[in-house]
Amino acid sequence: MSLTNQNIESLLPLCKKGNQLAQLEVYNRYQKAMYNTAIRIVKDTAEAEDVMQESFITAFNKLHTFKGDATFGAWLKRIVVNNSITQYKKSQRYVAIAEENLLEVEEAGSSITEEEYKSMKASQVLESMESIHDNYRQVLSLHFIEGFDYEEICDILQISYANCRTLISRAKESLRKKIALAS
Repeated sequence: MSLTNQNIESLLPLCKKGNQLAQLEVYNRYQKAMYNTAIRIVKDTAEAEDVMQESFITAFNKLHTFKGDATFGAWLKRIVVNNSITQYKKSQRYVAIAEENLLEVEEAGSSITEEEYKSMKASQVLESMESIHDNYRQVLSLHFIEGFDYEEICDILQISYANCRTLISRAKESLRKKIALAS
């Protein structure tokens, strides 16, 4: 049986042993998704490529710590997200918002109904996301695109739960306003 026909569970033991063909196969299966995850956070193609490759190196070196509680893809994605955020902070484009400066915000109504919001084309939403503040774009990407819940976002961004809720609420409102202006 060739490596391309094997499932990921049978490739991982080979990767642990340092089989480069197995590692290449795993890389080929996940590289596009991991690049897309990285680019949404770092917003630079070269940095995203570097983050993705460094994440695969880290994953292969730490494969012995993979317990199988989650899927390999989810485990790898967490590495990519953490590395992307670290790279983003290193590039000094990350602007921290002090927790004491944030107030709880109630989601305000907007001119777009929930049904209209859901029926919009994904490209319009993604385009509008590109124009909001980087912190807002980042937290919305983690929550809606990557599927992380509030607690996971708190761990990833190292912020409090209240700060996370406020940031997501403000990000949603900012996105709603950008979408309303675009309509």
